[in-house]
Amino acid sequence: MSQEHSKRGLIASLRGNFLAGLAVIAPGVLTLWLVWNVINWIDGLVLPLIPRRFHPENLIGLDVPGVGVVVFVIFTLIMGYFTKGLIGRTLVGWGERIVEAMPVIRSIYNAVKQIAETILSRQAPTFDRACLVQYPRPGIWAMAFISTTTRGEVGQKLDGNGEMVSIFLPTTPNPTSGFLLFVPRADVIELDMMIEDAAKLIISAGLVYPDSRTGKTRPAPATVQPPPHIS
Repeated sequence: MSQEHSKRGLIASLRGNFLAGLAVIAPGVLTLWLVWNVINWIDGLVLPLIPRRFHPENLIGLDVPGVGVVVFVIFTLIMGYFTKGLIGRTLVGWGERIVEAMPVIRSIYNAVKQIAETILSRQAPTFDRACLVQYPRPGIWAMAFISTTTRGEVGQKLDGNGEMVSIFLPTTPNPTSGFLLFVPRADVIELDMMIEDAAKLIISAGLVYPDSRTGKTRPAPATVQPPPHIS
């Protein structure tokens, strides 16, 4: 009996050590994997546009990853500098007028341009704060983000419902997709936690909760199953 307990204790210890090591290694490995794949993806897009005689393997005999990234950054800097001038702005204006004459391409271009300008703007709008909203039915609460007070035609059409707010309800564990909801402010419970902490809670599927006292995130307590009833 003691040997069985000792064996179980050893297995539990090994399991705990493995999980502790995995918790340390996984973030770094996943980060490196993501960076490596992004570099390879950019290289795959940029290098085919460069004459083969200028590729690293032909110049120095080595396949150097990241050359495409460097070329992309340099090209982007040059384009940014060029478009600040009068000639650059004029050429960009001509190009946009040509695009405006193409019905389908015009819609795609304008949508992508608006998104890019919003994301890359130095004063880009951000979510106001995290909140709770009843979804998909009353009695069930979902975490969301308050974008702005509802304005424009939507705000005018909903004027009889009191003050309305625009809510972004993200999905778990991928918060880049979700739903846009227009909800009465009275039906929204605003949270004090930071936007970043709310995002961690959503991405972790409720496993990482922010500490209301320190603002630091901490794992949710494990659910303890009651022992089976022995009759």
